[in-house]
Amino acid sequence: MKTQPLLSAALFCAALFAAKAANAEIPQTEALNRFIGQMVKQHHFNEADLKHLFQSVNIQQAILDAMAKPAEGKPWQQYREIFLTESRIDGGVQFWRDNQAALSAVERNSGVPAEIIVAIIGVETKYGAFTGKYRVMDALSTLGFAYPSRSEFFLKELENFLLLSREEHLDPLQPMGSYAGAMGLTQFMPSSYRAYARDFDHDNKRDIWHNPSDAIASVANYFVANHWQRGGAIAYRVSAKGQGYKSALTKGVKPDMPLGRLRKLGIQVPAKLADKEQVKLLSYPFSDHEELWLGLHNFYVITRYNHSPLYAMAAYQLSRAIREKKAQN
Repeated sequence: MKTQPLLSAALFCAALFAAKAANAEIPQTEALNRFIGQMVKQHHFNEADLKHLFQSVNIQQAILDAMAKPAEGKPWQQYREIFLTESRIDGGVQFWRDNQAALSAVERNSGVPAEIIVAIIGVETKYGAFTGKYRVMDALSTLGFAYPSRSEFFLKELENFLLLSREEHLDPLQPMGSYAGAMGLTQFMPSSYRAYARDFDHDNKRDIWHNPSDAIASVANYFVANHWQRGGAIAYRVSAKGQGYKSALTKGVKPDMPLGRLRKLGIQVPAKLADKEQVKLLSYPFSDHEELWLGLHNFYVITRYNHSPLYAMAAYQLSRAIREKKAQN
């Protein structure tokens, strides 16, 4: 098969200019050479083009530092305070108003509630205000080649990013994202972009950076692909008698216990829920009390976006606050 060029001539020249301007070069290590060889063999990239491209990559210590202190490492009370703010709630109401048509159409077609889609975009980027300050190419290369504990994952994402750049006719040195390489209003990793991003307005672009409608459709598609249940509940706050419930606080986020068993442990749950329904008991501690919640299937689906139960609960509570504020207005 004929080798395909990584970039058009114009974009390739721009990339070379950026490399010289940045004056930053990734070490020519065995790992880099192996990665380039893989891209050439499996995906028919041009070896010389890739080598020139990587001359512009900057391995950034700031990215490695950020990986060491993710927000999900904070206690729930502190984590919640990041996202359950008046400005983020008001911003969600405004984003909903500004994109009412797209949200209504996507909710109708997908079954994913508009407030959930809005909340995800709100948690991820505050409705597009903070989509990331790092070049995606730098972030993925830094973590792929200089972060051994997760290098396999990030090299796979780097592979997907280069494929994405070719498919979408992007200069790989241009897209900006988070320190982990997440992109756009949706903060999709490259593999998620390739799998789930959608072109809502049929302009032949899946633009999750600048087109809120595409971002809205893409978030909903991600949830549908992870088996969102139309009309299904997400979570319920519950209370418990005694200490027996603690034996049900197991690791993970997937619903793993029939509701009937929790009832026997002294947990008071909504009567409308059947004993056989699988749920996950979750604890969210505050400084002076503890909240117990039942996570249902759709709560688990939210954790497919980010595996942290803190993230899923923050998104869920933000969605409720946005919907209530919008209804009041």
